[in-house]
Amino acid sequence: MRIYETELTDRVLETLIAMSVEWEAEMSTFGYRANERNDIEGNRIFLAEGENGEVIGYLFGAPFESKNMKAVMPEGTRCFEVEELYVVPHHRSEGIGKALFSFAEKAVRDTADYMVLSTATKNWRAILHFYLEELDMEFWNARLFKRIADA
Repeated sequence: MRIYETELTDRVLETLIAMSVEWEAEMSTFGYRANERNDIEGNRIFLAEGENGEVIGYLFGAPFESKNMKAVMPEGTRCFEVEELYVVPHHRSEGIGKALFSFAEKAVRDTADYMVLSTATKNWRAILHFYLEELDMEFWNARLFKRIADA
C-alpha cells in the first residue's frame, strides 16, 4: 500500500467522484450524496493505493480557524477539518483508514493544532470505535435527531 498527498488533477477528480458514487450507493451514511468538483476543490487530498496502483481509499479536508466554538476551544484555534475519509468496502478493516488519517495528521501538524470531523454514519458504534479507539480522537459533542412528524 502507498499513501501520499496529491494535487487535484482531472484523473484524481474522476477517481474521487467515482468512489463517492459507490459510497452513496452503499447508503451507509445519512444524507450522503456523491461529490461534485466544487465539493473537492480547495481541499488537501490524500490517497491510498493498493498493490496494483488502484486507489482504494482517500481522505480530503481543509484548514480553518475556529469561530463560534468557544465552548470547546479558543477563537482562532488552527484546525484541519476532515471532510471525507473513505475506503472501498473490500479493503476495510485492513488499517487503510487509520493509515490515511495518520499520514494526513503528520502532513498538517505544522499548520493545525487539532484535526476535527463530523460523521453521519448509520453504524455509529463502529465509527465511534474507529475514531475514538483506533485514532485516539476525543468525543466533544453529538447532534441527535428524532423524527416526530408523520412520514
